[in-house]
Amino acid sequence: MRTHLQVACGSHGTASTSGRRLAGWRSPAFRVQGSLARRGASGAPKASGTSHRKTMRRASVRQTCESLFSGAELVDTESKGASRQEVNVPVYVMLPLDTVFAEQETEGGSYRPVLKTPKKLNDALRKLREAGVTGVMVDVWWGIVEADAPGTYNFDAYLELLKMAALNGLKVQAVMSFHAAGGNVGDNVNIPLPDWVLRVGEGHPDIFYTDASGHRNPECLSLGCDREPVLEGRTPVSAYTDFVRAFLAAAEGYLGWTVSEVTVGLGPAGEMRYPSYPEGDGRWRFPGIGEFQCYDAYMLRDLRERAKEAGHPEWGHGGPHDSGNYTKCPWETGFFHPDTGSYKTEYGDFFLRWYSESLVDHADRVLSSVTGVVAQHCGWNRGVAIEWPGEDGTKVRRPIEDVKVGIKLAGVHWWYKSSSHAGELTAGYYNTRDRNGYEGIMEMLKRHGAVANFTAVEMRDCEQPDYAKCSPQGLLGQLQETALAVGVPLAGENALQRYDKFALDQIEHASYGGEVRGAIESCPQLKRLTFLRMGQSMFDNWDAFESFVVRMNRRSPDEAKKVLSLQNMY
Repeated sequence: MRTHLQVACGSHGTASTSGRRLAGWRSPAFRVQGSLARRGASGAPKASGTSHRKTMRRASVRQTCESLFSGAELVDTESKGASRQEVNVPVYVMLPLDTVFAEQETEGGSYRPVLKTPKKLNDALRKLREAGVTGVMVDVWWGIVEADAPGTYNFDAYLELLKMAALNGLKVQAVMSFHAAGGNVGDNVNIPLPDWVLRVGEGHPDIFYTDASGHRNPECLSLGCDREPVLEGRTPVSAYTDFVRAFLAAAEGYLGWTVSEVTVGLGPAGEMRYPSYPEGDGRWRFPGIGEFQCYDAYMLRDLRERAKEAGHPEWGHGGPHDSGNYTKCPWETGFFHPDTGSYKTEYGDFFLRWYSESLVDHADRVLSSVTGVVAQHCGWNRGVAIEWPGEDGTKVRRPIEDVKVGIKLAGVHWWYKSSSHAGELTAGYYNTRDRNGYEGIMEMLKRHGAVANFTAVEMRDCEQPDYAKCSPQGLLGQLQETALAVGVPLAGENALQRYDKFALDQIEHASYGGEVRGAIESCPQLKRLTFLRMGQSMFDNWDAFESFVVRMNRRSPDEAKKVLSLQNMY
């Protein structure tokens, strides 16, 4: 029998950086479907004050641990301060996209989330832990969990995964994937948005990002409708927040000791960017500059308003007319031309500021809401650990720490050595040779205490074609320097699955400060390294991967070097 948890949702009015507010409203109650026996017969906790909620959450963790480990108990530790810092850069491994997939229960019937090949997965997790891996990353798919109806969630398969990870001594970085899979590099599955969202889009296509040709992209929702009640009475921001709240409620017994981070998807591939380079449908190919994605009705309306405020209503009709198309090079356009590009004009600056700041506002709106929900589930655990007798009779202890909130930043490294950085501009990063476009992003993340996860840490400049003016190392170095200056922890991922010596050496080099000007050698400059991805290729190259993990774990910076670590930014 499936247990249902009724959770009342409150108002989700949150402020954006521009001072505008979401309309306050009350969303309908939603159901969390999952195995909640660990919470006892009382079901959901009653909201009778902060102390009661803390007591109930502590009890939930204790009951979960007791069900997993004989003799487990919660113990108070001496430290009541911030979470402990890792000595090394911990290695996580990205799980396959279809670790949880939708299985049809009966022909023509509904679908339910299922954990793929659980025995094989458990064996793989055990092997990862034996190699020294700290944790795994998994996509929690909106299109699978909330597939049937708005506000109805099924986390059964994910709870099974959390239990499996806990028993194997692994942490979990849970990615709230509010995008579709199937259209990006490395996607080998097709996971669309929830059916009920796609039905809304059929009658109201402006909820999707749109390019100058009118092509709608159903990979994710446009940030333009963040504050609009387009999802059967809910705004997208409210839908995202409700999803995170439901996940935290279902996984409450694992928070802080198994679930270490909730990474919030903010765009295509889960990254904070516009879908400016859609490779899956053939519109874009490397190293094209991409196209601006600002032609849905909501973004055009906002652009018109901003143009009027700037005293130039003629600037509000759309993006630059001479910015080329997906596959063009900068010198083939008027807007991005290295010598005469209009991106350097007053109009160009106006448009690029609006376009990039809209993206930052989107992230700010979502994080403002989500971080508040995460905070409600944490805070009680300061100075608390789980302890149980190990097989050899000694005590095993795992500290319970705050669950971090993170986002993903894309590694748009092509055209980085050009003056305009055209690929970054269309993706929403107003970063040029003369302007640091990541400082504002880092400042926003700092306000929310969030982690930035950056891709492409394995890439070297010398491996890229000269004509594309790529610099993945330059981009990573800029992000590390900016994160260090602002005080934001930075984590890294590799963009492509590689096991050659050059790629693995580059990851280690980047993880310990090699890309940052003035960095001390062996000083950890990444909060975490997430390796893409677990699968047959990894096990076919197991010796190389295991040796890499050993090297990462053996790096032991002294206390003086740790002072400059990007890990020390909480």
